[in-house]
Amino acid sequence: MKQRTIGDVSVSAIGLGGMPMSIEGRPDRERSVRTIHAALDAGVTFIDTANSYNRDANETGHNEILIAEALASYGGDSSDVLVATKGGLVRPGDGSWYKDGRPEALKAAAKESARRLGVEAIGLYQFHRPDWRVAYIDSLGAIRDLLDEGVILMAGISNADVEQIALAQEVFGGRLVSVQNQFSPRYTSSYNELKFCAEHGIAFLPWSPLGGISRAGLLGTRHTAFREVADAHGVSPQRVTLAWELALADVVVPIPGASRPESIRDSAQAPELALTDTEVAALSQAVGV
Repeated sequence: MKQRTIGDVSVSAIGLGGMPMSIEGRPDRERSVRTIHAALDAGVTFIDTANSYNRDANETGHNEILIAEALASYGGDSSDVLVATKGGLVRPGDGSWYKDGRPEALKAAAKESARRLGVEAIGLYQFHRPDWRVAYIDSLGAIRDLLDEGVILMAGISNADVEQIALAQEVFGGRLVSVQNQFSPRYTSSYNELKFCAEHGIAFLPWSPLGGISRAGLLGTRHTAFREVADAHGVSPQRVTLAWELALADVVVPIPGASRPESIRDSAQAPELALTDTEVAALSQAVGV
């Protein structure tokens, strides 16, 4: 698979988002492991998770544990896989999410994530979402401290605007490597952040790049321009969507969530789909970017 770069690490141009394998509606564990193994077989070397990807109470880190076990049981070489996790959101098991950006909470969460992943240092750790109760610069300071202490090897932020990205780059001393924001044909309001990352050489990681778990299957129906291009190439609208996002900037690494082997196999072929400049422009115009 074609490669992109996060910090100084080369990764596959398409990543795997682990959330659907751990929240409501999740598949059984055996299918989840098969999905992760299918991603690895397809050349995926970047997997995204978070300590808050869980469904029930008392299972914080469910997705982290799942990914660690799947990597350990994989029959091939997974030594080049970069696992990114996040802290700053918590799920108590009632379907809700709440923010916790306290420095002490972030530091404790990172160390617990490293334990669950079975690593001495987390490859990429991202602050999940700003917490309005805590000064953003204080939360960022905790991530910087984790970098300085060697608990994490690379640092990123998620759900951030341009001002917050610039602040993170300053607080981290120029060591911000990634921004993970929602971006898809359905949700394009992070396009300015994408452009900012492209201008500054920061990896931009679209989450829900196909429009969300419940809407990904309807992508071609809701966005006819993507279906038309897909029909012309004889591929799925989902594959066209990921190829379009990759064409927007060479810092983009989409992380489609998957819970079935066949879906990640299809997504993993997106980097090989060569869209023309005319097609990329038409798709961008269709969604207003």
